Amino acid sequence: MSALDTPVRGKRSWASRLASGAAGGALRVFLLLVALFWLVPTFGLLVSSFREPTDIAASGWWKVFSAPAQLTTESYRTLLENEDITNSLFNTVWITVPATLLVVLIGAMAGYAFAWMDFKGRDWWFMVVIALLVVPVQVALIPLSQLFGDLGIFGSITGVVLFHVAFGLPFAIFLLRNFFAEIPRELLEAARLDGAGEARLFATVVLPLGAPAIASLGIFQFLWVWNDMLVALVFSDSGSQPLTVALQQQVRQFGSNIEVLAPGAFISMVIPLAVFFAFQRQFVSGVMAGAVK
Repeated sequence: MSALDTPVRGKRSWASRLASGAAGGALRVFLLLVALFWLVPTFGLLVSSFREPTDIAASGWWKVFSAPAQLTTESYRTLLENEDITNSLFNTVWITVPATLLVVLIGAMAGYAFAWMDFKGRDWWFMVVIALLVVPVQVALIPLSQLFGDLGIFGSITGVVLFHVAFGLPFAIFLLRNFFAEIPRELLEAARLDGAGEARLFATVVLPLGAPAIASLGIFQFLWVWNDMLVALVFSDSGSQPLTVALQQQVRQFGSNIEVLAPGAFISMVIPLAVFFAFQRQFVSGVMAGAVK
């Protein structure tokens, strides 16, 4: 074979070699190590929640490996006897569940209307919804505080729920409208020819097809409301405060109630994690729904 017949191979760039190496196991091992390192604080919090306050103050959580007798459920018993924490946990549920369900339900109906119903000014109203996405929460704190005070719901769970619903709806409508718009028109027309009205069409066709996007929205909204502290600090009082505010107040007394902080913080974290993993498959389907047509 002559030199002219020899295929010319260009020198591979550093980026090309890196991309090829990424397909191997080295990157996977590295990412696994990063993930394990990222979980160290979570694991440390879990271990600390099962240690006595004296042990927490005397040594780090890793000492439990050399002295496993330190592990005890006494801190959780003390936590359950703390009425401020238990009441705030129930308040968190009463705030998060309605705020999530209302945003999902109203957002789904509005998203369907913007996607498949013709009404005057539809596109302009949708532009208003998009514009509301950029409105920061801090802008509405003072005006809504005055409004809720006039309505008599300031400091109540209802006020906190309404605030979260109001600020969760723009994103919900935007997300679900774009997802519902990808539903084939022929499918909806066939259902209408079979005599299905808008309500039946929405309940039996659109909602089942939109389940992945709805699950994704529900997870986003649940995590945002559950972990919120700014809105709760402003709009709740001692009788309606969620777990985040209760733990924040417990931090001020760190020297005398350290035994409730670790288990309380772990419970506050593990519940949204459980919700996420319960709907993980639907969440991934919803996120990837628009990637491949």
